[in-house]
Amino acid sequence: MREKFVMAYVSQEDKKKLTPAIKAVLKKYNMKGTLAIRHHSSLVCNIKSGALDIIGALPVSEYGPRDYVQVNPYWIAENYDNEEVVAFLTELKAAMEGPDFFCEDDSATDYFFRSHYIDINVGQFNKPYQLVA
Repeated sequence: MREKFVMAYVSQEDKKKLTPAIKAVLKKYNMKGTLAIRHHSSLVCNIKSGALDIIGALPVSEYGPRDYVQVNPYWIAENYDNEEVVAFLTELKAAMEGPDFFCEDDSATDYFFRSHYIDINVGQFNKPYQLVA
């Protein structure tokens, strides 16, 4: 475990350790994605294409149709209607957190202490998600 009061941090070495499990989840669900690190604190999975209609499993947006979405990792089961999509995103989140993940956040006292953050992007604003049948 990291020293107390050290901010969230994910290194290239951490990413390398987590990559096999993440790639296994992507392969299991026939999805294509890439991994990146943002600001040394967030592990990012960019899902480019796949067999699951992740965007279609979301409720209709009042802003119109979407080509991409940033998954809220705290509300996966509540936000998606499709059980297979929920299973995929839940497994992906667990793989991205890894065995050494910890979270001792306390929003009531504005104290945030965790190993690292995770971001799951389905498509991007300039490159829409490709649903492959």
